[in-house]
Parts: sequence; structure tokens; C-alpha cells
Amino acid sequence: MNLADMLSYADIGQLTTIASHYQCQCKRNSKHELIQSILVTLNRREFIAQQVNTVSLQDLRFLNSVLFDSRSFYSVEDLAAVVRQTAFDLPANEVHETPREAIARYKRSGWLFNGMTSSTKYLFQMPSDLKDRFRAELGHTLKRKVVKSGEPPVYREEQDLCAEDLMYMLKYVNQQEIELNQEFVMYKRYQQQLMDMFHVSEPLLTKGGWRFGYGRSFNAYPNRMALLYDYAFYHRYIEENGSRLELSGKGAELLESVTKESMVQIFRFWLKLYKSAIPNLASLVYWTGECAKEWVTAASLHDALGWLIKPFYYDTAESILNERIIAMMMHLGLIRIGESPESGTVLKMTAFGQKLASKSLNLGSGELEPLIDKS
Repeated sequence: MNLADMLSYADIGQLTTIASHYQCQCKRNSKHELIQSILVTLNRREFIAQQVNTVSLQDLRFLNSVLFDSRSFYSVEDLAAVVRQTAFDLPANEVHETPREAIARYKRSGWLFNGMTSSTKYLFQMPSDLKDRFRAELGHTLKRKVVKSGEPPVYREEQDLCAEDLMYMLKYVNQQEIELNQEFVMYKRYQQQLMDMFHVSEPLLTKGGWRFGYGRSFNAYPNRMALLYDYAFYHRYIEENGSRLELSGKGAELLESVTKESMVQIFRFWLKLYKSAIPNLASLVYWTGECAKEWVTAASLHDALGWLIKPFYYDTAESILNERIIAMMMHLGLIRIGESPESGTVLKMTAFGQKLASKSLNLGSGELEPLIDKS
């Protein structure tokens, strides 16, 4: 539902509040004049740009979360959770709003409206046309921050290698008697043998350091291997039977079919798997797609998107972008990464990446409840 429709259903109390917020010049006892005055103000071409350029980073993060949320309605608790999630990096001496105070302010701004039916009147929604305009303006703002670069002399691209290495994993599990330790983790000799079969090699983990939050086996295996292991485990292609790792009947069927798993499905799984640590991951993939349609510097991409990323324990915003998002997007075939003599690390979305980034908002919905950390 668009802004005009929501205004027509809103009571005169909220209309008066919105009109006062934007200092609209109109009769406050005329619902028709209030609606027309608010529409004129909010539909001005420069209105959205002014909002994006003047509101706080916390408000922009909240806005970004709502823009890329597929839900039509939100409860007070839903919105309060988003407010808390996006309120970080605030100065210690700044007076913080409560979530309910922030929600009330967003209502005064005309960003949120109550539902129109008896079942939705205590829920909130955002006008669809405002969403579209805010998304377009935020995109313009982010794209202006990235620095373009020429094509590097060499670059790395992995296409559908994840799907191929998943099959290598299933073949290895089928051919070997793989022992697991007490934590249900493959011993290092099996890990190394498996890694030697992969197209893409990663150093095995050493003792020390923290590893949690990015999947069930993230604490045991390198990033890419952990993703493939969790994918195979979640889809029941492999089974941890006591001290053995074995191929399941379903995994054997996949091997016999000689059909690779879809990279779209692996990408979708990654979005869900990393969502607990990076709640707005789908939007970050989308914005990376918008900002890196051509070769851009990695440093400028961090400048454009870093403020949207909430640090996760010892993971900084920069390490999350570089290691958890960009590097994994390359493994998934979405991005090319190269080194430029003039610009340092540069990157560009692949055609496959552009297609998936534009659809990432719907692909990333849902949860993976069984995949809790082992730690």
C-alpha cells in the first residue's frame, strides 16, 4: 500500500502529528487538507535526499533493515528488535532513545503507519512507494562513495567450484572410513586429504583464536570447507554416526545422479547460515551488487558499506566485510577479486553475482534452526 492510501486511512491525530513534524502549512481540523499538505511535502523530489543526508546513522540502519525485510507488517516487538540491532557505535555520552520512543518518532516522520483492519491495527507497515524511493536514494548515496578502478592485470574468480567441491566431499566420505573425534570433528589427516581434492585450498585451523557464529562446524574447519560441510550435513547428505562420518542414502543418490548441486541453493544456504551473525547480510549483498557493477577498490567499498555492519564479538566491520562477505561471495562465484598496482585490492560482480544480488532479498529469508554452533 502506498503513502496516499495509508494517509487516507490514518486518523486525524496521526495526520496532525506528521504535519506538525514537517511544519506543513494547512488547516489542522481538515483531514483532506492535512493529507494534501503531507503528500506535497513528502512527494517533493528533494525530500528523500534530504532525509537520507540528514538523519542519523542509526536511523539509516533502521531504514535499511525495513527496506530489505519481506514482511508486510511488524509488531512493536519486531520493530523494537530492529531498533536495538541497529543502535551501535553511538557516543557514550549521547542520550539514547528507548525502542518505543524511536518507533513513535518514526510514526511522526510518516515512515510507519498502523494497519487498517481489526487484525492489523496494532501492527505497523511502511508505505511501498516510500520504500522504493528510499532504496533508490540510498543506492545513489552509496554508489557515489565507491572509487572505480581499471581492470587488474590478474584476478581470481571461482565460478561454480563450490558445487564441484561439494561432490568431491561426498565422494571422499563415500570412499574413506573417516574417524571423528569426541567433538564430532574429522581428524586433521582426513581434513588435509579432503582439502587436497578441492579446487580451492585453505589452510587448516590451528589451535587458539575464537571461531563461532557462522555455522555448526565453523569452529572446526576453515571457512569454505565449513560451509560445504554444513550444507552437506543440513541436507542430510552426510551423517555423523558415533565416531564415523558416513555418506547417507540421500548423499549416495546425489552421487549416483552425477548432477551437481545448484550454486543458487548453496548461496541461499550461506545467506541463512551467516544471518545470525550478520542480520542484514542480504542487504549488504544487494548493495555490493549495486556498488561493484564495475571494478571498484575494496577500500572504498568498505567506506561505503562499513557503517551498516555491526561488529560481531571480535569480528570488526572491516573483517566481516572482507572475510565473511566479500571472500565468501568470491567462493560462491558472485565476485572477482584482483590486485591493481595503482588501486590495491579491487573487485567486481560477475554476471551470475549481479543476478543473485538483485534477488538476494527473497533468497535469504528463513532460518536454519538445526545448525547451531558445536562450541
